[in-house]
Amino acid sequence: MTKPQYVIVTGTSAGGISALSEFVAHLDPGMDAAVFIVMHLSRTSISDFLMLRLQPFTTLPCTIASNEAVIEKGHIYIAAANLHLIVKEDRMLLRQGPEENRWRPSVDVLFRSAGAAWNTHCIAVVLTGLLDDGTAGMLAVKKSGGSCIVQHPDEAEFPDMPLSVLDNMEVDFCITLSAMGKIISDICHSVRTSIAAPREVRLEAEIAERVIVDYEHVKQLGDKSIYACPDCGGGLWHINEDSHGRKRVDRYRCHIGHSYSEKDLVIKQAEIAENTLWVALRIMEERKTLLMKMQADHIKKGLSVIAGKYGAKAEAISIHVDKLKEILFAAQEIDK
Repeated sequence: MTKPQYVIVTGTSAGGISALSEFVAHLDPGMDAAVFIVMHLSRTSISDFLMLRLQPFTTLPCTIASNEAVIEKGHIYIAAANLHLIVKEDRMLLRQGPEENRWRPSVDVLFRSAGAAWNTHCIAVVLTGLLDDGTAGMLAVKKSGGSCIVQHPDEAEFPDMPLSVLDNMEVDFCITLSAMGKIISDICHSVRTSIAAPREVRLEAEIAERVIVDYEHVKQLGDKSIYACPDCGGGLWHINEDSHGRKRVDRYRCHIGHSYSEKDLVIKQAEIAENTLWVALRIMEERKTLLMKMQADHIKKGLSVIAGKYGAKAEAISIHVDKLKEILFAAQEIDK
C-alpha cells in the first residue's frame, strides 16, 4: 500500500453520473493521488450502481469507501449512502452524524475534512448539481491552501452547485470536464509545502468526525441567530465566512451538528412547516369526526341539546379545516 501525495475530493448531485463518468475517464492513471466522490444518493443506496457505472471509464479501481480503511494511491473511493465520508491523513472514516445541507453524505463534510487533514495537498472539484452543497466545503479547502476546481456552468447539466461556488469565492480553475485531467495531473506533479489548516476548519471537521454535541464548540464558529434548527429545534448559530474580504458565505449550524446554507434552511423550514400543517389538518379532521359521532350518539339517547353543542363544535372545526387546506395549497404554490 502506498500513501498518495494528494487527495482529490469531488462533489456532485443532479446530472452527476454522466459528469463523473467523463471526469474519471480523463484522470491520469499514474497520478500520485487518491480520489474521493460524494454524490447525493437516496438512503436506499445506489453506491454500488455508481461504482459499477464508473469502473468501465477508468483503469483506476473503484470501491465503496469503508470505515477505517487505509487510503491508497491510485484508487477511487465512492461514499456509501446515508453515511458521511471523512478523509484523514492516512485513512477514511464513515460517520452517521447529523445531515448537512439536508444531505448525508454531504459534500461539505468531505471537503472540510480533506482540507483540514491534507491542506495544500487537497484538490477539491465541484461538478453539476442543484443548490449549494459544496460551497462552504470548497471555501474550507481554499482557506487551507488547497486547489479549487469547478465545472464550467455552461457545460454543467445543472449549474447550481458550480455557480454557488463561483458566486461566493475565487476558484483556481473554472473549466470543462475534458480539461480537468491535465490540470489535476499538473497539480499532482507540483511540490507544495504543507501548512496548518485554519482553526475553524479543523474545529468543524472535528465536530463531524467525533459527532461532538455541545455549545462550547459551535459558539466558537459564529454568532447565535434568531432561528431554530428545523431538524432538532435547537438554536442556530450564524457562520459568516469571507473569501479574501470580497464575498461571504452565510450558513447556519446548531450545536447538535445540523448545518444549512441559507437556501437549504429556507427549503427545510418550508418542509417542516408543511409537515406540521398536515399533522394539524389530520388531528382536526379526526376531532371533527369524533365530535360528529358524539353528536349522533346523544341524538340516539334523546339528548338533543347536548347533541346540538357537539354538532356546533364539529361545524366550527369544519370551517377551520377548510381554511387550513387553503393555507396548505397556497404554501405549495409559493414553494414551486
